[in-house]
Amino acid sequence: MRCVKVRFKHCFIIFNILQYPVNFCCSDLISLDRSLPDHRHKQCHKISYSDDLPVASVVIIFTDEAWSPLMRTVHSVINRTPLKLLQEIILVDDFSQRDELKEKLEEYIKRFGNKVRLVRALERQGLIRAKLLGAKEAVGDVLVFLDSHCEVGEGWSPTMAGGLLAVDRSYFFEVGGYDPKMDIWGGENLEMSFRVWMCGGSIEFIPCSHVGHIFRDGHPYNMIGPGDNKDVHGTNSKRLAEVWMDDYKKFYYIHRLDLKGKDVGDLSERRALRQKLRCKSFKWYLQNVAKNKFVLDENVAAFGALRNPSSGLCLDTLQRNEDEVIPLCVFSCQNGKSQTQIFSLTNDGILRRELTCAKIDRDTVGTNKTTVQLVHCGENEKEDKWILKDGKLRNENMDLCLDVTGLKNNDNIIACSCISDLDTQKWEILKVDL
Repeated sequence: MRCVKVRFKHCFIIFNILQYPVNFCCSDLISLDRSLPDHRHKQCHKISYSDDLPVASVVIIFTDEAWSPLMRTVHSVINRTPLKLLQEIILVDDFSQRDELKEKLEEYIKRFGNKVRLVRALERQGLIRAKLLGAKEAVGDVLVFLDSHCEVGEGWSPTMAGGLLAVDRSYFFEVGGYDPKMDIWGGENLEMSFRVWMCGGSIEFIPCSHVGHIFRDGHPYNMIGPGDNKDVHGTNSKRLAEVWMDDYKKFYYIHRLDLKGKDVGDLSERRALRQKLRCKSFKWYLQNVAKNKFVLDENVAAFGALRNPSSGLCLDTLQRNEDEVIPLCVFSCQNGKSQTQIFSLTNDGILRRELTCAKIDRDTVGTNKTTVQLVHCGENEKEDKWILKDGKLRNENMDLCLDVTGLKNNDNIIACSCISDLDTQKWEILKVDL
């Protein structure tokens, strides 16, 4: 045991020095057939499934994946799936160059008999087209897509969904599979979600199905698309916005104005598919599926950039991570062309962005500089109420007005006692040209 601990410690030293996205050294020390704790809710153990279920083809895509995470994925599926439900595991090699993924892999999988098949792409396809390749090779009733660095838990099958998904094979192709003109990786999950819901299907989340997945800090393989495209996620997401989001694509371009005129390939086939399937509008999707999604310019009193005319400063997030509580700041106005300066004032007085709401920082009240924070809307306490009247942006909870006195770029906005006709407390809305 002491020897194993020393080897693990050695692995962490190597991991920190070389800064690999995954600690492969530690992975190599862990058994491919290790036992796992059962993290399912106790009620999951009471569920009984029918014996008459469709068989599944598990499709696993890899490109230059490390040996032990890839093989542990395969072993966990074999070990924790009822064999009568597992038609096959299809390993799709997306043009790997690592030597151990050549002849060694071909020999190794022979131990699984006809349960594991290896399909090799003759050139790099990327995750999306490699999944399509695997799906076309599959013969099972249901397709299950897994990444090549996962471990499935007890009871993960016969049902499973989420970022890793299971889908009826016939329906998968009937509803359009994946967009084959999307490159490498990124956006395909949203595109499929929009399409399935809008075209008459549905997506279920199965809480009793647990699959562990290694999330890496970076990509250990080449993510550059055709034509030296270093932004495949951007071009893929533009394809889905243009085909599926209707007029709401304007909000996509708030975040990716740089892509507005970019050519992302022929969209006619995907648009024809939408027409053929008689799919509903994106507005229907927002009203019936993503019901709690806040739309920046609907049911609002004001929408745009909030500008103080005397200083030329606008409220700004400064591109900080809005998953965290951040200060509301100011920066020179960008004429409505910066998504970090776009805010909505709702009809019920909430000053907000898509996910975050403006709230006076109570810890700073009574100090020389009372500041404002952006916090996740709907969490803990009720949101502060704001009113834009007579040019002043006043917080009704604390009776304080936003003020730019003495502020410059990147400073936190301050809230002060409201004073009539004070230029530093005057605000106007700059409309966004969408």
